[in-house]
Amino acid sequence: MKFGQVADPSQIDFTLPKDHPKTKEILSKSKGKDFNIFIGCAKWNKTDLKGFYPKGTKDELKYYATQFNSIELNATFYSLPSAEQVLTWKEKTPDNFKFFPKITNTVSHFRRLINVTDVVTEYATSVQNFGDKLGMVFLQLHDNFKPKDFDRVEKFVKEWPREIPLAIEVRSTEWFEEENFEEFSQLLEENNIANIIVDTAGRRDMLHMRLTSDTAFIRYVGANADSDYARLDDWLERIKLWKKEGLKNLYFFVHQNVELASPLLSAYFIEKVNAEFGTEIHIPVMADQKTLF
Repeated sequence: MKFGQVADPSQIDFTLPKDHPKTKEILSKSKGKDFNIFIGCAKWNKTDLKGFYPKGTKDELKYYATQFNSIELNATFYSLPSAEQVLTWKEKTPDNFKFFPKITNTVSHFRRLINVTDVVTEYATSVQNFGDKLGMVFLQLHDNFKPKDFDRVEKFVKEWPREIPLAIEVRSTEWFEEENFEEFSQLLEENNIANIIVDTAGRRDMLHMRLTSDTAFIRYVGANADSDYARLDDWLERIKLWKKEGLKNLYFFVHQNVELASPLLSAYFIEKVNAEFGTEIHIPVMADQKTLF
């Protein structure tokens, strides 16, 4: 994941900012005591995760799903999946596995939310075939999609099929100007849509800490530096706080500028999460080692 990459990560202040003032208020409205945790990588491609798979692995997804409980499915961004493809993916994974597919770029980048009803309908119809294995889909808007087109986002949100959980990521720096960001966040809050948080070196404004529902959808981008582990420790402390305040769902996906290290960081984080919350999420292993770290 090259977005937000910097030449020298040691020059970045990776301290997590304080929570947005409205986050505690949002979490206080959460009902129920369940705490669902899904941690995964962005892809299962063997080329990107070189060294993760045993030699001779023919079905990468099937093996990946023995090591992780979820996947941030970027494949659906590049092409609209057929119902048959979704069912194939679904059948290769165990019962407790969840998919978090990105909405196709036809919607977000090419049509830029204009006249997308047909594509959204086709996309939604396809991903519903994941059934109970569908975690949450997410829309990632282009870097140059700006608040001047807020009306498009509003229309998209209000027409989105409610039976499919949705998260949205905005990237233009203009979205994070106070007035624009509050208008956007309020829209998500009113429609029970998750406000994606991105923790990457070169775009600290995207680390807004403004939850809009009882779900935290976090896209963590390591910098291939020693600081990556300390950053995960900081996230654990923040998640502990959010859980006390009412957080119900944690969706945490680990990226790297060089994706090779993503399983390693994920394994580190999962072990910490298990120790803190008493969960028994499987810790990923390498083919020839007991653990990844």
